[in-house]
Amino acid sequence: MTLPERPDVHHAGQYRPSPRRLSAACLALALAACATPPAPLQSAGDLPSRWYAPVPVMDSEVQAHGGKEEGLGQWWAQFNDSALTQLIVTAQARNGSVLEAAARIAQARAESVSTGASAQPQLQGGVALQRGRGSTGSLASTGSVSVDASWELDLWGGLKAGRSAALAQLEASEASWHDARVSVAAETAQNYVRFRSCQRLADTLQDDARSLATSAALTERKVSAGLESPANAALVRASAASSAANLVAQQAVCESLVKSLVALTGLTEPELRVLLSQGVQEVPAPRNFEVEQVPARWLAQRPDLRSAERQAAAARQEIDVAEANRWPQLSLLGSVGRTRASGGNGSAMIFEGTSWSIGPSLSIPLLDGQRRSAAADAARGRYEEARSRYIQRVRDAVAEVENALTDLDAASRRQSDAEKAVAGFDAFLNAQRRLTEAGAGSLLDLEDARRTALSARSNLIDVQTDRVLAWIALYRAVGGGWSAESPPESTALSQAPPQD
Repeated sequence: MTLPERPDVHHAGQYRPSPRRLSAACLALALAACATPPAPLQSAGDLPSRWYAPVPVMDSEVQAHGGKEEGLGQWWAQFNDSALTQLIVTAQARNGSVLEAAARIAQARAESVSTGASAQPQLQGGVALQRGRGSTGSLASTGSVSVDASWELDLWGGLKAGRSAALAQLEASEASWHDARVSVAAETAQNYVRFRSCQRLADTLQDDARSLATSAALTERKVSAGLESPANAALVRASAASSAANLVAQQAVCESLVKSLVALTGLTEPELRVLLSQGVQEVPAPRNFEVEQVPARWLAQRPDLRSAERQAAAARQEIDVAEANRWPQLSLLGSVGRTRASGGNGSAMIFEGTSWSIGPSLSIPLLDGQRRSAAADAARGRYEEARSRYIQRVRDAVAEVENALTDLDAASRRQSDAEKAVAGFDAFLNAQRRLTEAGAGSLLDLEDARRTALSARSNLIDVQTDRVLAWIALYRAVGGGWSAESPPESTALSQAPPQD
């Protein structure tokens, strides 16, 4: 993956002015030093030709419906969970990180307009009126009206580079907004999935606690009747207490996830709880999407990489701006005005006339203590920083996709074994329970079987959750199906939370 060259990019240190411009530039003695060109925007690291982690295998249903990256934008609807979809929509509209990114777009748009205006002719009008007493003691009034015009000629391409840099920054801000929306959607979905998983684990622990409470009461009656030993009664009571404590701890985890969803979505807690009660009371299962073995094409659609690439492009243009500032600046100036002066009550005319002027103005940097040279060096340093950040971000993106694919493959392969373990340990528990009820088994063996079966059921829920979370991580790692189109100019206003 490369940082694309723009056709309007001039490389600092490679500009070759015409002989006429060069002769004018020779007047700037302080600019005689040669500039060092920046490193080219080359390949962002050695991208692999394919993914090394196993890619998910599409089933026939997914293949029939597509499953391409174009459908990722509507992927959440395929969970068939209205609560999840509503939470994502609300989070993307109210979350502070999305609103912050939208505000940065507005700033970048304004900066782009301001930078573009600096290259256009400027026209400014002025009106002045003064009244005072002169040295002779007489009153006098003076009024003037003037219009001033100026236009800086872009001799060295600095103004054009400034416009390109501002446009690149705007594009980076827009991509960051898309990235914030994808990130918030993924984080909201992850917390929602963890909440549903937590609920399932809590329900499992609650069923276990109820069963143990019933067994404890029955065992106490057997002890009173001399049919069971006090040691077995103590074992059942301890198991019931331990199960109740685990249930309380699990419920606390669920409550923490509710608080996290409140922070992400901006909903009040009562509003969120109503919404959660309307959703599917299970861990949602997403539909697969296809991931082809072409890393460069998939990474090209990540909005965070697009933002980093545009920031590097803007930094490169700013080198040209800094270099252009080291050369003489030529402007065309013009002015026209009319002045009228009168004395006394205004009836005695003292002076009245019209003046105008037009001509070029040349600003030549002679001695600035190497300030402009240092500014150009700083611009190169910022470009190298942005370029290195982009390259490392691409490498991190490759690792994120590989890790998500690895986790997804592992969870998919674990799920079948976890389901078999639950079926086997439940069968063993039921058999042990029948033996104990018939007097042929011990409570200690039954308790071991119960704990093993409970652990297997909890592990299955964890594996199912890990698989869904891996899909969400993969969705995030491949860019979330964002569209490169510009968000509307009213983004910041349209997404502001409603006022009470």
